[in-house]
Amino acid sequence: MSQPPPSAAVARRIGAACAGALPAVVVRLTGTELSPGPATAVFGLGVLCSALLLMWAAETARADISGALALALLAFIAVLPEYAVDLYFAYAAGSRPEYAAYAAANMTGANRLLVGVGWPLVALAATLAARRLVRGPAAGPATGTITLAPHRRIDVAFLGVAAVAAFVMPLAREIGWYVPLLMIPWYGYYLYRIGRCSSAELEELAGVPARLAELPAARRRTVTAVLFAAAAAVIFACAEPFANGLVEAGASLGIDRFLLVQWLAPLASEAPELIVAVVFAWRLRADDGLGALLSSKVNQWTLLVGCLPLAHALGGGGWSLPLVTRQVDEVALTAAQTLLAVVVLLDLRFRPWQALGLFALFAVQFALPGESARTLLTWLYLACAAALLTRRLPHLPATARALTGNIPDDPHRRTRVPAARP
Repeated sequence: MSQPPPSAAVARRIGAACAGALPAVVVRLTGTELSPGPATAVFGLGVLCSALLLMWAAETARADISGALALALLAFIAVLPEYAVDLYFAYAAGSRPEYAAYAAANMTGANRLLVGVGWPLVALAATLAARRLVRGPAAGPATGTITLAPHRRIDVAFLGVAAVAAFVMPLAREIGWYVPLLMIPWYGYYLYRIGRCSSAELEELAGVPARLAELPAARRRTVTAVLFAAAAAVIFACAEPFANGLVEAGASLGIDRFLLVQWLAPLASEAPELIVAVVFAWRLRADDGLGALLSSKVNQWTLLVGCLPLAHALGGGGWSLPLVTRQVDEVALTAAQTLLAVVVLLDLRFRPWQALGLFALFAVQFALPGESARTLLTWLYLACAAALLTRRLPHLPATARALTGNIPDDPHRRTRVPAARP
């Protein structure tokens, strides 16, 4: 059993993370104008340090709430930069219609990056971590297959329903007024279901969370809430300037602004959750790493999509966000990729060849950027999902029951929380 670090060491680590985020906070509060390069560095460091605070807070929160709910909370806060950037574009589209394309592009780019790059990165980190553990190529844990806990069926089931419902948007050529009425309550019900998962799970806490979990309950909860709030505030403050700094830096190199909005800005805004997920996997917590990205995918494909028409209306536009021809194809492609991702995880296993396949399908779009290529890729995703589903049909009933029924505990995963000090 590993011993938690001394209190002084914990204070130094938290202090170092806060110090790293401080320049971004100062620049933001003082309104100092930075050129794109320095802005990317300063606000990028703020995002990185906030991601560390988020990870520590989420692990410590497991002492008081369901581990699944803590991870969902982590996923929501970590994706706040994406919300900030995308809702800004949707709001601006209310008075500047050309921004509607940017809002859809940013949303679809972020969602496809999450599955096409984020999930394979977690699989790669898990494989390298397992090989590091056994110190050389080995079978068993070093094969890189990630086994998800039973309660992850809730995430898979809710994402599956949202993926099927999402095809209405390209067919209607808009993110209609009815989307918030469906997607926002669906995400609320998802949180309710996740919150009912047993908290008696997972491994012994280590490092900073282990020491924080030893605090008396009231003080521990206060520290956890402060860490969550501080990290969320910094991430929200860094989102727009970090994304804009990257976009402007890329534009100065002659890169198309639309492509920057679709790919580079989402890569920046998704950075906190990607960092947290990869660190989890590197620490032999691949289930938590992939689970965080899976929960993030659920909230982006439900809550974020549902909020876009509301932001558009608040900005002076209509209650529906229109989709131009290209964005119709982009939304359809993203929905098809989401459906394949759901089918892949129906058996709660994520294998290296599946990670490689998701990455390859994501990467090929850059070699075939035309409109016909997007349509072809959409059908290719759907064909792969249909072919794989034929081997996953026995898992459908259990996944469907996850929407309403009880999820059994995994007897191999228990959280050991150090006893609170008097």
